[in-house]
Amino acid sequence: MKLQPFGSAGREVSVIGQGTWYIDRGNRGSAVAALRRGIDLGMTHIDTAEMYGEAEPVVAEAIAGRRDDIFLVSKVLPSNASRRGTIIACERSLARLKTDRLDCYLLHWRGSYPLAETVAAFEELVSAGKIRSWGVSNFDADDLAEMLAVAGEGKIACNQVLYHLKQRAIEHAVIPWCAQHGVAVVAYSPFGHNDFPQPRSKAGAALQVIAEALGASPRQVALSFLTREPSVFAIPKASTSEHAADNAAAGEFVLGKDEITALDNAFPRGPRPRSLPML
Repeated sequence: MKLQPFGSAGREVSVIGQGTWYIDRGNRGSAVAALRRGIDLGMTHIDTAEMYGEAEPVVAEAIAGRRDDIFLVSKVLPSNASRRGTIIACERSLARLKTDRLDCYLLHWRGSYPLAETVAAFEELVSAGKIRSWGVSNFDADDLAEMLAVAGEGKIACNQVLYHLKQRAIEHAVIPWCAQHGVAVVAYSPFGHNDFPQPRSKAGAALQVIAEALGASPRQVALSFLTREPSVFAIPKASTSEHAADNAAAGEFVLGKDEITALDNAFPRGPRPRSLPML
């Protein structure tokens, strides 16, 4: 599994990680087995959130006895992101995850509390050793600039955003901004939300051709394309051990210029939208 620096967090992290949104909706045993299989294959970056229902306890079970191997991320809801509320939410997540620290803690999206309050809480949690770094999610470039003005350079570890073949809006401004300021970009829902390109579509057929030529699955090719820039990571969810193994294999190969050009043509990024897409 390829590793790369995770923004200002000071760690090298697996370029392909594991998302956990909706992981609590299916069979718990299968979900735990999928996460453990992913860890075994090098996907040690595990992302969760207080919003994700029972996902944090599922993660706790999966990482039991292996915490030191994991780059563990969770998120605070905007409705909890006051200074005191952020600290309480973090402590609640730590208890549910059965750990004494998070490697990164994110503001899930921008809410009504001043960014300065949330940042103050993050810095207090860093000082207390309860989080190692912090970042944001669903922030557009102008939001990132405002956060930078509040926190200063070198504080924002990452920005987690929607990014998949059919939704490439972050390439216009978010990825360039993050690359300029040393902020990692984490792609959530990298296969789309129940909308992965099908072979019967023109774009899906192009993806299939590339996958077959490389001896890879279409999803492996998609993940490799999304993480082609050195600042970008992806956190696909897997509901079975087989899916986890398929995802992990994407971290072992790099697309050539011809494949990248073909995918760029098949899935054009389109114009910059007025607002950042999010789920």
